[in-house]
Amino acid sequence: MDDPSDELELERRFAESAVTSLPRAPLYAALSAGIAADPGLHRLLLDAPPTQRLPVLLFASIHSLLIAEPTHPLADWYPNLRSVPRLPDDDELMPTLSAFVRDHLDEIKQLVSTRSTQTNEVGRSLLFLPPLGMIAQEVGAVTMIDVGASGGLNLLLDQFAYRYEPDDGSPASTVGADSTVTLTASTRGAVPIPAVLPTIAGRLGIDASPIDVTNDRQARWLEACVWPDQPERFRRLRAAIELARIDPPRIVKGDLVAEMSEAIERIRPLGHPVVTNSWVLNYLHDRERDTFLDELEHIGAAGDLSWIAAEAPALTAGLPWPHEIAENWQTQLLLTTWRDGIRTVRHLAHCHPHGFWMHWQ
Repeated sequence: MDDPSDELELERRFAESAVTSLPRAPLYAALSAGIAADPGLHRLLLDAPPTQRLPVLLFASIHSLLIAEPTHPLADWYPNLRSVPRLPDDDELMPTLSAFVRDHLDEIKQLVSTRSTQTNEVGRSLLFLPPLGMIAQEVGAVTMIDVGASGGLNLLLDQFAYRYEPDDGSPASTVGADSTVTLTASTRGAVPIPAVLPTIAGRLGIDASPIDVTNDRQARWLEACVWPDQPERFRRLRAAIELARIDPPRIVKGDLVAEMSEAIERIRPLGHPVVTNSWVLNYLHDRERDTFLDELEHIGAAGDLSWIAAEAPALTAGLPWPHEIAENWQTQLLLTTWRDGIRTVRHLAHCHPHGFWMHWQ
């Protein structure tokens, strides 16, 4: 029998999601509130592994099926599927959702129990670029090892165009040109935006369940993990997928920790290794996260290494966060470097999880 505390925890998570989704995702905010009040709906997440029992996984499972069946009435509320969507405060939203869930119950349960949230958010390249530029200015050519790479789209960081817009009205800074993928972020503080894109001499991803972006069905899951309230994210995701299909990034399937050392040593001869991860380590158990950190320390002690992490401190205990932000739920940008065996940690910024804004420290 299921533990009643599990159901209460799921209800709490959906209620929290309703609040945190409000600014940029009114549809998911409305769905979160409705699902939190309906045990028959939020209990669907009990089929997922404990580390995956997050509202976004259920939303992605429903969304994936809806993208494949865009004529269903529920699609009328999805801005990425309708040019003029119905408003999320419509009284018919939750009954329509419930009907969709009843009609697709087995498929939803199968997705929830076998899939993981794999948001390959290319907007996070906006967060990675400034510290990567700092590293490249120091060491020259760099290599990227993206942990939890999903479809590997952020490994194409040097193929995108960027626009950073200061919130004080100062002129925007642009980096890169002639790309089908243009990313824009609002900034606060002295963000060290590089004058040119860094030279990435080698790139490799690691993921437990890599997404093959050349496979339409798998690429659809990446789309499903994007919030439908934000059609601009769909446009840039689809553009990045098309770019990746020209020369798909290499992704190693396997355990993040077990594969990391070999991956780094494989491409180290090409340039200074830089490990990147964003909203990945929260899915590891505490012991797995400790093992990951120990492995980085071991590798850094043996040879120069840099690590850029964009994670939420409250969900990633054990990372070298400053004490004052250890309980913060907001995405924080951390740069850790090992030079001649000496580790240096810098808290760089707090950021929007999808790269819409960055406040430099």
